[in-house]
Amino acid sequence: MKGLKGKAAIVTGGSRGIGRAIVERLLEEDVRVLFCGRSETSGKAALEEFQKKYGNNVHFAAADMEEKDVPEKLISQGRALFGELDFLVNNAFPFTAKAMDATYEDWTHTFMAGPAAYARMIAEFSKNRKKKEGSVVCVSSISGHISQPLRWTYNAAKGAVKQLIRCAALDLAPYIRVNCISPAWVKTDEVLKATPDKTWESTPKAWEEYHMLQKLQEPSQIAAAVVYLLSDDAAVITGHDLFADSGYLAMGPEGLGKTANFAGSA
Repeated sequence: MKGLKGKAAIVTGGSRGIGRAIVERLLEEDVRVLFCGRSETSGKAALEEFQKKYGNNVHFAAADMEEKDVPEKLISQGRALFGELDFLVNNAFPFTAKAMDATYEDWTHTFMAGPAAYARMIAEFSKNRKKKEGSVVCVSSISGHISQPLRWTYNAAKGAVKQLIRCAALDLAPYIRVNCISPAWVKTDEVLKATPDKTWESTPKAWEEYHMLQKLQEPSQIAAAVVYLLSDDAAVITGHDLFADSGYLAMGPEGLGKTANFAGSA
């Protein structure tokens, strides 16, 4: 992709899942990366693997995005390492899924470590820049567009991401582009927890039927779409929510149509 080689990026939540795939794809494109994660153990393990494959252009910082001083510290560390930052990927996000049982602390955690942390990272990224141009991508979800049972906290927080990137895109134009991406069901540790016996072999068939493409998405596929939005190939795209969902949000209540009966179907 154009406009990536030699650039510098921060990726939050880059130790596992989609975030880790994003870090790896950026490294493949010869982008220097600082990634963070809450677990120092898993972060350092990922860092060691990345450095074996891609050299020393990748760095890790242990960080909890809910903490007040983390956005400023991460951006400062990135600039100290690279001189200036070209890209920001907001990926770290709480998987808190509660409804009427959600406590004040649940709501505070979900929003402060989720969309509020995204907003604070964007604000720090845009301050005192030496380079005018930059690109930001926030990871949202199909859950920000639909209703799902007993998921008030997560879905409300993901829904806030789209409005955030629209406002940020307007305020930071014309030099910094801000977009988000909405994946559907992705083959990650969080999805694995929902399988009947915690194995991919027991993945419910319904998950495949949620997608027009009829399979779980791979983290690397989502990473490719994120990196595209960062690149110069997406130079005219800003304030946009990319549905990287294998057709999930385009389907109606008849799903894939295998059992649907409607006029003209015979």
